[in-house]
Amino acid sequence: MASENTIAEITSQPEVWQTAVDLLPSVEGLPLKGERVAVIGCGTSWFMAQSYAFLREELGLGETDAFTATEFRSDRTYDRILTISRSGTTTEIVELLSHTSMPSTLITAVGQGPAAAHADHEIVLSFADEKSVVQTRFASTALLLLRASLGVDAAGAIADAETALEAEIPASWVQADQISFLGTGWTVGLAHEAALKLRESSQSWTESYPAMEYRHGPIAIAQPGRLTWCFGEVPEGMAEQVAATGAELVTSDLDPLAHLVILHRLAVERATARGLDADTPRSLTRAVILTEND
Repeated sequence: MASENTIAEITSQPEVWQTAVDLLPSVEGLPLKGERVAVIGCGTSWFMAQSYAFLREELGLGETDAFTATEFRSDRTYDRILTISRSGTTTEIVELLSHTSMPSTLITAVGQGPAAAHADHEIVLSFADEKSVVQTRFASTALLLLRASLGVDAAGAIADAETALEAEIPASWVQADQISFLGTGWTVGLAHEAALKLRESSQSWTESYPAMEYRHGPIAIAQPGRLTWCFGEVPEGMAEQVAATGAELVTSDLDPLAHLVILHRLAVERATARGLDADTPRSLTRAVILTEND
C-alpha cells in the first residue's frame, strides 16, 4: 500500500510523544537557563529549530538563534550549539560540529553516527525514527521534547494529537490548488514545515509566512479553491480579509503541534489523490549526504 510507512508514523505520534516526555528526566546536554544558544538544522529540522528558538526566548530562558547549517554565523560565540539531524549523517551538520570548539549537543534518531563523533552530548530518539523519507514523527517528537524541557506541559498536546488523528479531512482541503500557511511567534516554524511537507509529499503549491506579513502582498494569491491555513491564533481582522477573497480559512483550537498532525494526514491524502507515494517523494532521499562533486 502506498504511503503505508508514513501513515503508521503519523498515527504513532501521541504514543511516541509520551515516550519522549518519559525520557526527558534522563536527558543530558539540553540548554540551561541563561545560556546563549544556537539551534541548527537542515530542512525540517531547521524549522523545528526556529520554533524552539522563539519559544525559549519568549519564556525568558536565554538568547537563542536558529540557523540552517550552511548559514551559521561561526564568528559568533555561544554557550551551546544544539543540532538536530534525524539520520545523524547530514553532511552540513557533521562538518559544522567537526569545526566548532563550542559545547555541542546532537538530537538524532540514529545513535553513534558521523555527527555524534563530534558532539559533546547525543540525545537519541530511536523510538521516533522513521522508514519514510519525509519526516513527521521525528521532527514533532524532537520539538515536543524541547518544548517540555522549557517547562511547557506536554499532556495537552498529546491529548490533542489523539483528537487530530480522528479529525475530518474535508474534500476541499484535498482538492485545493494552493495553500498558504501562516504562523505567529513559535508557530512560524510550523507554518514553514507544513508548506515543506506538502511540497515534498504531494508536489503541492504551498507558501508560508508570518501571519501579519500575509497581508503585505501574499494575500493577493488567495481566491476560491485555495486555503489559508493558520497555526495558532488568527490575527484580528484576518478572517474577514480572507473571507473576502473567497479562499477558505483553516484554523484549530488544538495545540499547534497537534494541528500539524492534521496537516501530516492531509499530506498523505493529497499524495494519494495525485497518485503519489508519500513514503518515497520525488528527488529526495532519507538523509542528505553530500560528495565533493555536489
